[in-house]
Amino acid sequence: MESWSASDDERPYVRAERKAASWPWLVAAAVVLAIGVAAYFQLLQDLRPAAPAATPAAPEPITQAPPPPPAEPAVRHPVPEAAAPSLPTLDNSDSLARESLVDLLGRRAFDELVLPAHLVRRIVATVDNLPRRTAPRLVIPLASVPGAFTTAAENQARYAPFIRVLEAIDSQALVQRYVRAYPLFQRAYEELGFPGKYFNDRLMQAIDDLLAAPEPAIPPLLVQSKVLYEFVDPELEARSAGQKILLRMGIDNAHRVKAKLREIRSELVAASRQR
Repeated sequence: MESWSASDDERPYVRAERKAASWPWLVAAAVVLAIGVAAYFQLLQDLRPAAPAATPAAPEPITQAPPPPPAEPAVRHPVPEAAAPSLPTLDNSDSLARESLVDLLGRRAFDELVLPAHLVRRIVATVDNLPRRTAPRLVIPLASVPGAFTTAAENQARYAPFIRVLEAIDSQALVQRYVRAYPLFQRAYEELGFPGKYFNDRLMQAIDDLLAAPEPAIPPLLVQSKVLYEFVDPELEARSAGQKILLRMGIDNAHRVKAKLREIRSELVAASRQR
């Protein structure tokens, strides 16, 4: 089994623990100090001559503090609990995942495009990485795009097999199978290093991030830095890994991918409302 880990920036901040033994002395010192200060000012008041009574000032109007903003719900996009047979363990889930993807993609497309090992874990890790700055190739469950990468417009044709397969998927059937197997995805997400976090919320974040990818009128310029290609425009290079993938595949391909993502998102929202 491959090792899966989360980045340190998701770990909760833990405040350093104070030594409990010092607290009684601090409290006692504070009480003594308060009594001494109060006695001192009372003594000064007793020694001063009485002053004429002053007209009491009008009380300041009491303003009500604005209500606190509503707390973010723990789960924003809940997945309904499907009445399905018991699922396999995560370690034994590849057979189920392969059967589902073969039904959705077809045997030939599955054999040519999908890496069949650790499918649920790879899908979860890829979804989690897409909104980040980098998405390691090691965890992506798809075969490499055929042909050599070029910065010319012809590079768009390399993505054609993936785009055709994506467009042929029945979005409703895809989401239905995902809902039935959701406990496996949730388990893999928690195993990845996010206990208490909800994977379907992260999936929706990833989809929304991809849909927000810019659509430049002309292909953005790339330059080879050491081994990898980078965008000349620093604003584009600072984009998420998922958005940069869309930018590199060309505007027409990106439009087609976004259209399919909108279909899938709509089905996910509909499933969430059925809970």
